[in-house]
Amino acid sequence: MRTVPIHFVQRLLRVADRRGLDLKPLLRKAGIPADIAEQPMARVTIEQAAVLTRGLYRITGDEMFGLGPPLPLGTVEFMALAIIHAPDLRTILTRMAHATTTVVPGAPGLCVEFGDRVTVLRVDVSQLDDPEHLGVDVLIAFVHRFIGWLIGRRIPLLSLEFPYTEPPYATDYDRIYGRAPTFDPNAGDVVTLSLDSALLDAPIVRDEDDLLDFMRHQPIAWLGTRDYGSSTADRVRKVLERGLRGDWPTPEEIAARLTVSAQHLRRLLRAEHTSITAIRAEILRDEAIASLARGDEPVDALAVRLGFSEASALRRAFRRWTGSPLSAYRTREK
Repeated sequence: MRTVPIHFVQRLLRVADRRGLDLKPLLRKAGIPADIAEQPMARVTIEQAAVLTRGLYRITGDEMFGLGPPLPLGTVEFMALAIIHAPDLRTILTRMAHATTTVVPGAPGLCVEFGDRVTVLRVDVSQLDDPEHLGVDVLIAFVHRFIGWLIGRRIPLLSLEFPYTEPPYATDYDRIYGRAPTFDPNAGDVVTLSLDSALLDAPIVRDEDDLLDFMRHQPIAWLGTRDYGSSTADRVRKVLERGLRGDWPTPEEIAARLTVSAQHLRRLLRAEHTSITAIRAEILRDEAIASLARGDEPVDALAVRLGFSEASALRRAFRRWTGSPLSAYRTREK
């Protein structure tokens, strides 16, 4: 996924507005036109979202955007350096729980319950004043990405529950975590994740140098890294993305790659509320937005590269995808 839904940008802007902060200069720096930020179907590149996120970190001086007790810049890196010298995931989780409850005052507390088959992580977010759920979403995405990165493999979540009412953008969570979460506003300000206890003995494969590089690339790592594509749609997307380099594979060729029949593949995708056509459109949309954000490719050339007969066909498709004209994404201050 090369783009981010506009609701992430909109929530950043609302958090800033509540604090009396003006993010318009950051929007310009990121190359996000103000009118695009107001369009419900719009999307921005991962890099653009990262510029805005880093900017809000810097302005607030807080790694939770000032949504709770102070968490000064550098706190997460300090905590990560303190726990990384561990043999396995079990030890990492134990140290994380200790650090969040005793070493780092103000950090959302982590409680871990180790079971024979299932390990449950509970994150206390009761101290956050977070009506946009932005801090919660950022925190949980980072934790999930971070522990998976430490062991060098995906961590499938057996369950994920957020303590708030299901938001309009709930379908996006599946792409972030590899599973659809449940929502319970009566869950007591605790986010609950569960994973297979068989992963607890997985060795830590990263060192301090790796960690410093990982932190340098935040928030791109958790904004842009899909959860290793566990769904049928993600597997289809991986095959289809090769079409950007040449001929697009047919449904029969995709099905063969996934060792299923074309008919069964259609049923699987229908169960996930998508289709090969819809996934291909998402790939083209993301590629078009990325090109427009770079600003180094003429529209005619982009249309040809994406397989459109002419630029006007691309313009019509782009409006369907984003609700905005292609020209709106090219109007940027660098």
